[in-house]
Amino acid sequence: MGANSSSISELPENEYLKKLSGAEPISENDPFWNQLLSFSFTTPTNSADLKLLEEATISVCKSLVEKNPRTGNLGSLIKVFLSRTKELKISAECQNHLFIWQAHNALFIICCLLKVFISRMSEEELQLHFTYEEKAPGSYGTECEDLIEELLCCLIQLIVEIPLLDITYSISLEAVTTLIVFLSCQLFHKEILRESIIHKYLMHGRCLPYTSRLVKTLLYNFIRQERSPPPGTHVFQQQTDGGGLLYGIASGVATGLWTVFTLGGVGSKPSPQLEQCSPLANQSLLLLLVLANLTDAPDTPNPYRQAIMSFKNTQDSTAFSSSSPHAFQINFNSLYTALCEQQKSDQATLLLYMLLHQNGNVRTYVLARTDIENLVLPILEILYHVEERNSHHVYMALIILLILTEDDGFNRSIHEVILKNITWYAERVLTEISLGSLLILVVIRTIQYNMTRTRDKYLHTNCLAALANMSAQFRSLHQYAAQRIISLFSLLSKKHNKVLEQATQSLRGSLGSNDSPLPDYAQDLNVIEEVIRMMLEIINSCLTNSLHHNPNLVYALLYKRDLFEQFRTHPSFQDIMQNIDLVISFFSSRLEQAGAELSVERVLEIIKQGAVALPKDRLRKFPELKFKYVEEEQPEEFFIPYVWSLVYNSAVALYWNPHDIQLFTMDSG
Repeated sequence: MGANSSSISELPENEYLKKLSGAEPISENDPFWNQLLSFSFTTPTNSADLKLLEEATISVCKSLVEKNPRTGNLGSLIKVFLSRTKELKISAECQNHLFIWQAHNALFIICCLLKVFISRMSEEELQLHFTYEEKAPGSYGTECEDLIEELLCCLIQLIVEIPLLDITYSISLEAVTTLIVFLSCQLFHKEILRESIIHKYLMHGRCLPYTSRLVKTLLYNFIRQERSPPPGTHVFQQQTDGGGLLYGIASGVATGLWTVFTLGGVGSKPSPQLEQCSPLANQSLLLLLVLANLTDAPDTPNPYRQAIMSFKNTQDSTAFSSSSPHAFQINFNSLYTALCEQQKSDQATLLLYMLLHQNGNVRTYVLARTDIENLVLPILEILYHVEERNSHHVYMALIILLILTEDDGFNRSIHEVILKNITWYAERVLTEISLGSLLILVVIRTIQYNMTRTRDKYLHTNCLAALANMSAQFRSLHQYAAQRIISLFSLLSKKHNKVLEQATQSLRGSLGSNDSPLPDYAQDLNVIEEVIRMMLEIINSCLTNSLHHNPNLVYALLYKRDLFEQFRTHPSFQDIMQNIDLVISFFSSRLEQAGAELSVERVLEIIKQGAVALPKDRLRKFPELKFKYVEEEQPEEFFIPYVWSLVYNSAVALYWNPHDIQLFTMDSG
């Protein structure tokens, strides 16, 4: 039995929620809290029921916003939760289901209320609601302890200290979710938040000492991919055998009170989507990405980013640097395995990008792995299915390749890894191919896709930069990879001629008319000539550095030699064409000497012999092609909306009204 939609819509009429949001103050010791918190509720995960839950919560919140300044009931609910969490660790060790169950329910209600509060009011107003206490008419209460800091600190402690068991899984997940909700004020602002009350709490004061433990726990949650325990393991065995959810606890305290809440109790099945994944791992990764991308405070760099930049392998015994106050150790082998297995999701690819770009220890470890194909293949698959992926995911995959190709050891080793039967590559049957040749094929395919569809210069630049980084180490290129390099050049050549023709016609037409503005063909021509130049440099780099290792590329070059004729005298390409021209002439003459009607095998044999005979000093040396990835200025303008679009689209059991979102447009996720 799934979540019962009609029950959710009746929530605003529930007498206990009415009392919570009513005009009467409820003290922390009131038996009411035991009654309110004795419900069983499987959080709905389908968007229709989550939307209903949001609407029902809004109705309760409207009343609470109005009455809370006088009653302080929000503060009382939070204090009840805080008092119960003090015993949570002992409860987990003693298997005290009831205690954990009620603490979870309190947090679930707090999270639902907070989500609506944050979407409807400023942080300053929210802060005020945390300070209200019960007041007699006309009196002014003094400010109580800082409940926001208390709650944030308590949530972090809960995540890092409570052991992850079947009975604590739900409350651990709810704690991670509530922290995401606390930070969700960014969703309701177009501009990037640089001065946030919640950020200050998390970067200073009582939360700060937990930074490295929180980052480490969230990473381990991602690594372990713990599945949701079977429904019912976190609460008492049901006393009725239907799909009801009330339990005969504490002398029937709960009986009859929450009968509207028949939301698929212990007998319900998780949705298929959740059966396939770990909600806690997914939510922990999203929280980690949000924390890592908070902007630096004026006086403090983001401590969560510092922790991500500086953690080390558990096998690394070197001392921590004093400049890394939030450093910790984690098992890199487990992290690597999880990163390889989880690359289908945007958020795992983004984490991999962040670790490779920002953490030198992780980058060194990854580049030293002898099974690098386990990481590279899933990244290539993302690029191969470019039509089905959002552009941000494709960018991240491409930048990961660019970062990896900055390393010469990587560029050499990928040609030594031989792969069998790449089933997802549909254009051609690849029974045996090196990882390096496959990488070239997929990057070239991405360039061609981009030329015909999106025409994104940024994508082109990064693809070509990755090929350029690899070009000096091209080894034993597969014949199909060699053909595709030359085919791409052929495509660019045709495009160049077409734009040149359009520019010439446009210029002729404009001589007779001074009124109409000219299309900017000069700029188009400039861009395409830059790309052609880059392709020629890549071919040249391979020929000058590893000609004798690549007979298939020489073969493809000779087969399509007419393509290069028009560029020999072109002022933009004359210098780079010298070597290519020399190679074509040298091998053409050797083939002519060998006679006509040569088989493919014989041609390749002549090329291999010629490669040894060609004097290396005849090829002009050019500067080595090397491109390094550098993050743009103000990277937060890209990453913060991207991370929150992932939260919006992939967080488990979190729904926000799309009309309220200001940070990004709905199609940018």
